[in-house]
Amino acid sequence: MAWKNPWYNPALPHHTPEGFTNTTPVVNQPGDLKRWRNERKAAGLPKPPANGYDCFTEQWWQKAVLDHEQTDGLWWLGHASILLRLQGHYLLTDPVFSHRASPVRFAGPQRRTPPTLDVADLVQLDAILISHNHYDHLDKWTLRQLLRRFPEVHFFVPLGLGHWVRRLGARHVFELDWWQSVVFKGLSLTAVPARHWSMRTFWDRNRSLWCGWVVASDCLRFWFAGDTAYTPELLQIPEKLGALTVAALPVGAFAPRWFMSKHHMDPQDAVALWQQLGMPLTFPVHWGVFELADESLDEPVNELQSALNETATDNDNFRILKIGQYLSLTHYAALLKKM
Repeated sequence: MAWKNPWYNPALPHHTPEGFTNTTPVVNQPGDLKRWRNERKAAGLPKPPANGYDCFTEQWWQKAVLDHEQTDGLWWLGHASILLRLQGHYLLTDPVFSHRASPVRFAGPQRRTPPTLDVADLVQLDAILISHNHYDHLDKWTLRQLLRRFPEVHFFVPLGLGHWVRRLGARHVFELDWWQSVVFKGLSLTAVPARHWSMRTFWDRNRSLWCGWVVASDCLRFWFAGDTAYTPELLQIPEKLGALTVAALPVGAFAPRWFMSKHHMDPQDAVALWQQLGMPLTFPVHWGVFELADESLDEPVNELQSALNETATDNDNFRILKIGQYLSLTHYAALLKKM
């Protein structure tokens, strides 16, 4: 018997009877995947960073140092993992601390830069936000470790992933559709659209939703875009929820563009979107850890710096962080109060 979407709402354009879709459907030509894989293999891609992996790690990685000051801030832990501290609460996005982004421990994309912290380093964790079910964003081993240390942690996931995290032992699970919000410890958490897809096995393509998250306090609004291609639909987020104070935009896994641009932003897309958003405090994510596409590990940050240098505006608000680096949000929270 064919699987039917239990959340299907015919009034919502991203719902289908069989699962979920982008509001502007992504059309792949027959053979595109095979063509990409053949070209990748023939060219020996991806290549190592310009000066090798060790030099890349020395330049772009540092151990995350978690202080205990109760001021708003965040740590970029690598790839799409961000530890956000707001109003004394700690929220973690798409935590992946494993050696590989894979269903098995012996194959699949391996980690090229070390984890910036251990689960044991965390002294508090209130919530985990998941954007979608790809292995570089939803890691069973990491979540099990976090649940052992923080059994009462709350999960916020897109439609279709509630049962999955409950099976791991999660006790507090909120499953949201696009534009649905919940209030958690005084913070508003809203699942927002993204242009992507989902798949964890050969049999579950697009059976669960994908999303970004906006976390809003009385002082600021933080947008974690998750995994997304560029689409004008993203501009609806500040239109509906209010001006964004801080944004984490993906810039990696973009090559080859003819294939990847349907699912991932490239650095130029991220800069253009940042400008369209009014240039809030922004930092790039989804780079520097896993080699998921054809570009070298250092290409996203190199292209991003070039794209920022070409803008005619002050780009100080687009911060390129090291993996593990802390970013204080206190100043930007004060600015929002004046808006």
